[in-house]
Amino acid sequence: MEVIVPFSTDRPKSRLADVLSPDERRAFARAMLTDVLESIVAAGGEPRVLATDAVDVDRPVTVDDRPLTTAVNAALDGHFETAGAADGSVEPVAVVMADLALATPDAVERLFAAGRDADVAVAPGRGGGTNAFVSSHADFRVDYHGASYLDHRDIAAEVGAGFVAVDSRRLGTDVDESDDLAEVLIHGEGRAATWLREAGFVLDTSGGRVGAVRE
Repeated sequence: MEVIVPFSTDRPKSRLADVLSPDERRAFARAMLTDVLESIVAAGGEPRVLATDAVDVDRPVTVDDRPLTTAVNAALDGHFETAGAADGSVEPVAVVMADLALATPDAVERLFAAGRDADVAVAPGRGGGTNAFVSSHADFRVDYHGASYLDHRDIAAEVGAGFVAVDSRRLGTDVDESDDLAEVLIHGEGRAATWLREAGFVLDTSGGRVGAVRE
């Protein structure tokens, strides 16, 4: 299955500026991207990075500096133009965000399996976002503004696509803010968690909620 992985090279993870320098944010974002790509490959997917500028990874890269919604929809257009099989079926395509630092092969496999059973399978993020999805419906397109999970559910209904939500803590946790770093330290199994520890981050259990602090 082709898997599109959007990745911003322009000021990545700007909301982590209170705890990481620009160079550190770039390095941490790359660590998360590597984790996501490795999980996709281990789950049997074929990832392609959709980046805002050139990025050095060992997977195919398409550069598109347009806004996320426009770039992803263009990638979907390109996929469905060539994805038809002789029997009339359509090869599904997935989109998985690059900041899912808790993603594992098992979690990605669950997403793929749901996408084989439904026209559109979406793993929602916290706050109503869309962290990953699989679509085999040629008319389904994305709109990442606002509560995009609800928008994508409505878009699927409008085009007559069967829809299912994939309830996954690992795919539902995207890393955007400093409060999210504790989740990576607790549950992360890859390079992103290692990067944080090597950068001096530890869990802080002194307050009511577990957080991450730099020693």
